[in-house]
Amino acid sequence: MRVVAELPHPECKITIFSMNQKFIIKFEQGTFEQSYKLAELDLSGGGVNDVFEILDEEFIQTVIERFKVMRTDFTAAYNRHQY
Repeated sequence: MRVVAELPHPECKITIFSMNQKFIIKFEQGTFEQSYKLAELDLSGGGVNDVFEILDEEFIQTVIERFKVMRTDFTAAYNRHQY
């Protein structure tokens, strides 16, 4: 797996990897991560530039909202089982 690109964003780290004819898009925020896999064949042939088009601000905002839900869910689970 190799890093193809890193996209700057103030609320999360975005890294695009290439592996086995797939792009893996990884979002990180603190201890949480989300990843999305995309086959190169599903794109129009523009390579990583096609991935950049998919990662518009609307999609990134849904990812950030999902991080908030993940954090809430994990905190609730942790608090239920506090040792």
